[in-house]
Amino acid sequence: MTAHNHARGTCLCGAVTVSVAQPAASVGACHCRMCRKWGGGPLLAVECGTEVSITGEDSVMVFDSSPWAQRGFCKHCGTHLFYRLKEAKQYHLPVGLFDEAPEFSFDQQIFVDEQPAYYRFANDTRNLTGAEVFALYAPPAD
Repeated sequence: MTAHNHARGTCLCGAVTVSVAQPAASVGACHCRMCRKWGGGPLLAVECGTEVSITGEDSVMVFDSSPWAQRGFCKHCGTHLFYRLKEAKQYHLPVGLFDEAPEFSFDQQIFVDEQPAYYRFANDTRNLTGAEVFALYAPPAD
């Protein structure tokens, strides 16, 4: 997967700016119950690695959504800013956050076993169940 060079985005009110050194070239959808509850639908996100800088950090609220991940949002306007893996400090940013996003390809869907029947994407994507995601990415048990 090829990465794009630098991307920038802001929250709705402009209190928070997020800059990414090397966002991935692809967008993935997460259909898990938590992402759907967080945003009202699937999370469409870009893997952004660890080289993410945030200005306006005093306006960022972080919620520990699981033992391994956090979700960040602007405490003023509520814009979703990131999903971050705690141990790896790896960020996934909502694709709509970017001000001038490069051309992305939509190539992966995860937690497809939790996807409700009322929507479907037509794109040809790699599809993983929740169990497959945990097998690939979950941190090792203590």
